Amino acid sequence: MQASNTLWRFRGVTPTAMLAFVYLYLPIVVLVVLSFNANRIATLWTGFSFDWYLKVMDNDNILRATKNSLIIASGATVLATSFATMAALAMAGKRFRGQAFINAMLGLPLLVPEIVTAVASLLFFLALGLDLGLLTVLIAHTVFCIPFAYLPIRARLEGLDPRLAEAAADLYAGPFATFRRVTLPLILPGVLSGAMLAFIVSLDDFVITFFVAGAGATTLPVYIFGLIRMGITPEVNAVSALMLLVSIAFVALSYWMGQRKS
Repeated sequence: MQASNTLWRFRGVTPTAMLAFVYLYLPIVVLVVLSFNANRIATLWTGFSFDWYLKVMDNDNILRATKNSLIIASGATVLATSFATMAALAMAGKRFRGQAFINAMLGLPLLVPEIVTAVASLLFFLALGLDLGLLTVLIAHTVFCIPFAYLPIRARLEGLDPRLAEAAADLYAGPFATFRRVTLPLILPGVLSGAMLAFIVSLDDFVITFFVAGAGATTLPVYIFGLIRMGITPEVNAVSALMLLVSIAFVALSYWMGQRKS
């Protein structure tokens, strides 16, 4: 804490930090404000209106893309969280040869550029002869979301007292009963935090979805990209503002759940 306070005393650090925050967040604020613009020209403010939000709610294409996004995000969240929980349980409290390699492989999707993951996923599905659609998007999102779900669960398990499981075994509880009655309730905040993080990552993903989605599998980010290519309107701003609101809500919930005690 003292070193952090000393850093802020260097000349130019505070203005640079403020400029960085302005650069990051001012465009988002402008987007949200312009989503209430009554004029069809997005950059020309003529008055306040909710019309574009109402048009978004009545747009069948947007609703269909939103439905696809929710289906894929929900499925990927359940699968990724399940795999991440099993992986975290298998890696917790054990030391074995190759453990560092497995940890690196679990975190690899976080380091590999997303465009590389997207191209590799596309080539993999084509090699298997799978038709591009909701299934291929679901598989790709599940694999991509596993590290995001794994990290909060693993962090929760590392803070778990191993003597609790040993005590349950001494009371004749089997492995499944120990997991259901002892381990799972204690790591549940981490599991929920990882699930929420995986959900929002899947919901917001564009690059991977753009490569592996086929006809009828258009998600909301891909649909927004198509709208932007035809010109930015307040309708695009309204959809983006709604996605921003959902993202902030889920990230905040994920952080809150991760900080909660079981």
